[in-house]
Amino acid sequence: MNRLVLGAVALTAAGWTASAQAADLPYAAYTANPPPGGFSWARPYIGGNLGYAWGSVDNNLTRPSGLSGGVQAGYNWQTGSWVFGVEGDIQATGAEDTFAPWKFSNPWFGTVRGRVGYALSNILFYGTGGLAFGELRGETFGLSESHTTAGWTAGVGAEFGFASSWSAKIEYLYVDLANDPFTITGRSNGYQFGLVRAGVNYHF
Repeated sequence: MNRLVLGAVALTAAGWTASAQAADLPYAAYTANPPPGGFSWARPYIGGNLGYAWGSVDNNLTRPSGLSGGVQAGYNWQTGSWVFGVEGDIQATGAEDTFAPWKFSNPWFGTVRGRVGYALSNILFYGTGGLAFGELRGETFGLSESHTTAGWTAGVGAEFGFASSWSAKIEYLYVDLANDPFTITGRSNGYQFGLVRAGVNYHF
């Protein structure tokens, strides 16, 4: 499982590198068919986000929740009003909860996703889904155990281009980090959560 997570992190880093390199390409190199007018989404981008996550732990009564924040980078292609893209992000979170002797927390997670959307000039509505990975930490009676695992994510969002190179977005994701056996609980524990976040992107 750790190899899968390391591969996901490497894929995210490679995507960010590709986005940075693509920023040097002329517009015609990455737009298949320019939009009929107005804002173009066919560009690499990078940005930041802030949100709130809430969820539950399998085979445990804790319900970790808390603020999250991080960075994202991606690349869009556009043909007419249709927009296709890839995006990776990495997040730090304060999601945690304690029930009886058990405390579970999710210190960080990341995703690598595809995006498909429909643009009304500078407004983009999209669906997204792909790979999720992150850490689930359990604590009890002074003992601590952490597992880094992978799973899946899916969601929807809307993005608004408010300047030639800037956009703001709001997004909902459902994230499922797969179960792993925890020694301190004697059970297999995983973390599923919803995430609502807002972000800002700079388009190259």
